[in-house]
Amino acid sequence: MTEQAQPTFDLRRVYLKDASLELPNAPAIFLEENAPQVAIEVSSENRILDADAYEVQVNVTLTARLEEKVFFILEIKQAAIFEISNMPEDQLNAVLNIICPSMIYPYLRANVSDLLTRATLPPLHLTEVNFEQFYEDKLAAEAKKTVQ
Repeated sequence: MTEQAQPTFDLRRVYLKDASLELPNAPAIFLEENAPQVAIEVSSENRILDADAYEVQVNVTLTARLEEKVFFILEIKQAAIFEISNMPEDQLNAVLNIICPSMIYPYLRANVSDLLTRATLPPLHLTEVNFEQFYEDKLAAEAKKTVQ
């Protein structure tokens, strides 16, 4: 009887991979008195680095507008390296698409808030994201493509 190795999971490093803040209509936009409308796009991705190492990345794009004028565009990519071994494939996909992004997201939220504050923009605190729902939606979309 062979004993199967236990799955291991370890967060090795979290890092800000990329950040870009644009204020295309500054300084005139600062004279506007209305509050901007903010559109938020969130996504995640992952890739294998080596046998047991994976990079997982959460991407956010914030676009703030005052009517037709762009107030700011913030694009940020927060990433982390995870060491994962001996995990069944179905569990690995769930971990990479749900657990890992959920662990990275608080760092991204803090960096968004910090970057906007340092740029003297109004603070923006991102709400929680349900990465499990994102993953289920992604699987459903892939299944729908397969059926067609």
